[in-house]
Amino acid sequence: MYAVIDIETTGGSPRSEKITEIAILLYDGKKIVDEFVTLINPEKTIPYFISALTGITNEMVADAPRFYEIAKRIVEMTEDNIIVSHNITFDYRFIRSEFKSLGFDFVRNNLCTLQLSRKLFPGHRSYSLGNICKDFGIMNENRHRAAGDAYATVKLLQLLIKKCRDEGTEDLMALSARPSLKNLHPLLDQNILNNLPEETGVYYFINDQNQIIYIGKSRNIRQRILSHLSNNGSKRAIKLKESITCIEYEVTGSELVALLIESGEIKKHAPPFNRAQKRKVMQYGLYSYKDPRGYINLRIDRTANRINETPYTCFQNLADAKTSLSQLAERHWLCQKLCGLYETDGACFHYEIRQCNGACIGKESPGIYNNRVTKAINTFYYDHKNFLIIDRGRNETERSVIRIENGKYIGFGYLNIEESYLHIDSLLDCIKVFEDNKDIHQIIKTYLNHNNVEKIIRY
Repeated sequence: MYAVIDIETTGGSPRSEKITEIAILLYDGKKIVDEFVTLINPEKTIPYFISALTGITNEMVADAPRFYEIAKRIVEMTEDNIIVSHNITFDYRFIRSEFKSLGFDFVRNNLCTLQLSRKLFPGHRSYSLGNICKDFGIMNENRHRAAGDAYATVKLLQLLIKKCRDEGTEDLMALSARPSLKNLHPLLDQNILNNLPEETGVYYFINDQNQIIYIGKSRNIRQRILSHLSNNGSKRAIKLKESITCIEYEVTGSELVALLIESGEIKKHAPPFNRAQKRKVMQYGLYSYKDPRGYINLRIDRTANRINETPYTCFQNLADAKTSLSQLAERHWLCQKLCGLYETDGACFHYEIRQCNGACIGKESPGIYNNRVTKAINTFYYDHKNFLIIDRGRNETERSVIRIENGKYIGFGYLNIEESYLHIDSLLDCIKVFEDNKDIHQIIKTYLNHNNVEKIIRY
């Protein structure tokens, strides 16, 4: 799957400038299957000459979401997909810079249609998006706007894919999207990389002493492993890939099952390259405290700062945390100020637009406000002690089943729906028992709060 991206910015350097618009088109090689287009409030002034070029003015972005508010959507649409852009270096550097400011390392395999056009269509006078599209008769009525340029890039990508198929050079697309793999261990058989599944599951990296040195999970095992093997971003990443002599994996179908297996396997094997990283996987948590006026305040904080406290839910990065808390505040009519989302000595922004009842300035009583906060917090707890989580299996005829009984994690299993009726006894019998612990419940609760599963059966 390709995630075709285009952005508009306040200037040319990601060190000092910001994104003002982004378009993401998910393209499966035949058609666009999903899209996301939005203006972004850059939290700085757009220079006049940039507005003259793009047509995006300061007034247009004043009420647009800030980057952290849409960051989760970008992660979800690009995760385990190949991001595509015309002059990918520009777009990729800006997006990575925005995520870096949120404490998230945004790494994706990427493909540049500009570079690939030069390889496949030599002889053109110019390979800028406007000129190459003009040469091929690709219409773009919204030049220098994210959506217009992204749609034009999809059409160019279609031509590139067709050219590769016609000439029997499909591997060129894969090689262009996959950085060259350098400094790998000589004992690693790279032929295994050609057979890696593009499925959800858990993967294991093993060294020359037959020790598991890293365990991870992904919704696309192949893309994630290739990302590891092409990562030269840190000394630790390079040391990891240089140590890998064997790769094993287990397809799970269900992402939640993959998370549960990953957690258990890391506890069991204590891989050296997981130890430091796993403390960072759920870096942020949601906590509460009561202020001197009697109002319950919600706060996002680093889990490392509150080792002796159990968060209501956890997040991989600050962007996810802020997005989730913003949505929680909107659903339950909570005050932005008391949620730590809006710094002010007076009323919060939501009060000004009548989406807050005034707890921030004492107009709503602590008792009434705290009742809504408590209801919001309760959404992070199991609403039933005995239930089964039914989700995707490893193939179309299979379903995964996770069992919670008396609030305790029992384990998970798989059931063939063609051979068995989805009767409660069949569902219970397929469960394999696994260890219960606090981390497992945090994984399950967090996943259910942020994702949909096929069915939950209470019994």
